[in-house]
Amino acid sequence: MALIYRYACLLLCFCISTALSAQQSKKRPNIVVIMADDLDSRQLSCYGGTNLKTTNIDKLASEGMLFNHMIASEAMCVPTRASLFTGLYPARHGSFQNHKPVFDNLKSICHYLDAQNYTVALTGKNHSTKPESVFPFKFIEGFQPNCVAPTDDYSLDSVRQFITAQKDPYCLFVMSINPHAPWTLGDPSEFDADKLKLPLHWVDTKQVREQFRKYLAERRLDNQVGDIMKLLQETGQDKNTILIFLGEQGAQFPGAKWTLWDAGQKSSMIVRWPDVVKPASQTDAIVQYEDITPTFIDISGGTPIANLDGKSFLNVLKDQKSKGRDFAYGIHNNIPEGPAYPMRSIRSTQYKLLLNLTPEKNIISSI
Repeated sequence: MALIYRYACLLLCFCISTALSAQQSKKRPNIVVIMADDLDSRQLSCYGGTNLKTTNIDKLASEGMLFNHMIASEAMCVPTRASLFTGLYPARHGSFQNHKPVFDNLKSICHYLDAQNYTVALTGKNHSTKPESVFPFKFIEGFQPNCVAPTDDYSLDSVRQFITAQKDPYCLFVMSINPHAPWTLGDPSEFDADKLKLPLHWVDTKQVREQFRKYLAERRLDNQVGDIMKLLQETGQDKNTILIFLGEQGAQFPGAKWTLWDAGQKSSMIVRWPDVVKPASQTDAIVQYEDITPTFIDISGGTPIANLDGKSFLNVLKDQKSKGRDFAYGIHNNIPEGPAYPMRSIRSTQYKLLLNLTPEKNIISSI
């Protein structure tokens, strides 16, 4: 009789523990991240752009918080994404050159959120997910993985299947290849080249305006954001899902990508979190891509990881007046891709310092 009583108590404890665990998983939010590829964030109409209307991204901003000082540590795709996934600066994760893999002894968001019973998945651009031991994502079909593909066809079927099949919370990265070159999508003729507002530091020529027109026509990114928002609503997951839009780094134009000027290093971020983030809010808190993984760990209820370079900005999400980090740091190393012009930067909301490590070199004459 005593043995039966003991087993009954153990069974009851197990059931209560399972119920509490399930209840906790249900309360914890899902996380969906939509990331652009080579986006000039200044062109987004919610960030003040006047050349085109980014309707869906603007809608997301009206429902969430817009960050005015989102900074990429290095204005290149692979280093930025490696920083996003690891919470480490480029010099520490090892991918401080484009297409260079991270060190193979690291952990990433996959490990940190898996420890909190989150399923971490990715669809789309995936060339920054090597080695697999560091980035054991669950890969989902649907979005184009090759950033230089001439087309950007995508389907939400596999994404829908994934998000509706999860019993525990999930973190899904939707990595778009838009608007990365070769700028073969869209209809450039909808833009009058002569009426486009060019960045002040550009050389204003007919050829420049034609290339800019092709770039602006790559507006499928806005459609993708709208489709993901619609999918979350249709599946009833919009209320318990944090939806984040990220601009990556600047576009492939002069003084942008591959530099530490604002057009390269300054990015965009919009966060929608129903009942937590105030709609149509903005913040001047400084945030870097390294801060995202610590924030996700914080949101999931995990213990802060001591050796990460990033810091959680959960307090900013809960109160737009809260402060982020004091400074943002930047590094540029293009070796061996083209003539070397290594740079470093440090910035606050007021000031920035850019250091050219090889000022004696004439880069233009060597190209």
